Amino acid sequence: MQCIYQAENVVEAELVKGLLESQGISCHSGGFYLQGAVGDLAASGFAKLWVADDDSGQALALVERYERGEFAITDTDAD
Repeated sequence: MQCIYQAENVVEAELVKGLLESQGISCHSGGFYLQGAVGDLAASGFAKLWVADDDSGQALALVERYERGEFAITDTDAD
């Protein structure tokens, strides 16, 4: 398995996980409970996503598209 994404928070991790799974890529998310150990510091960057080695190329391509904003919903989409 390869870590293919480090999210800012749990919500973003689950959003990207859903995107990957919608494309048939099995994905494991983790690191969420590490945020509780931080204490008074800002808790970010602990949520990570892992995929099988065979799926890493396709998963990384989808993550790049996500980061470029290709899946963003615009005002015209809402009409």
